[in-house]
Amino acid sequence: MGNADSHTTQFISPVAGIEPGWIDYNGHLNMAYYLVLFDRGYDVVADHLGMGAEYARTRRMTTYTGDARIAYLNEVHRDADLVTTYQILDHDEKRIHAFQELRHAGDGKVAATCETLTLHIDMGGPKVCPFPADVMERVAALAASHAGLPVPDGVGRPIGIRRRPKVAP
Repeated sequence: MGNADSHTTQFISPVAGIEPGWIDYNGHLNMAYYLVLFDRGYDVVADHLGMGAEYARTRRMTTYTGDARIAYLNEVHRDADLVTTYQILDHDEKRIHAFQELRHAGDGKVAATCETLTLHIDMGGPKVCPFPADVMERVAALAASHAGLPVPDGVGRPIGIRRRPKVAP
């Protein structure tokens, strides 16, 4: 179970290991599985917020990722034990803007970050729809617990090649 009780810490997932098939020919975690780990970390948060698998089955509502941006910062190897953090940056009646970090469980070194926009979905459409009142209350409470945290480095980072200005001859 994750930790979401503190007003000064991000939500932290349980420790996860690396599955053998996730290691690529370079000897480290293949880029696709970083997203798998972020998604599994989010699943713990979704359960905490009342929007997990049971929610989808019984209430026919769920969440979809509308946008995700991963920054790969440090290699992850076969024997790594990892945790993900989750911090709500903003939310409204239908969406959550969040930031996650994939960290080594032992030393806390950040391996990757993931900025997401999560959409609340009515599975009957499927279409984006407002959170029910009980879920919105939990989302707002978690967001309030994160309100005092600093905005993480990398939020809103553009993607592209940085070029030095050309010097006139």
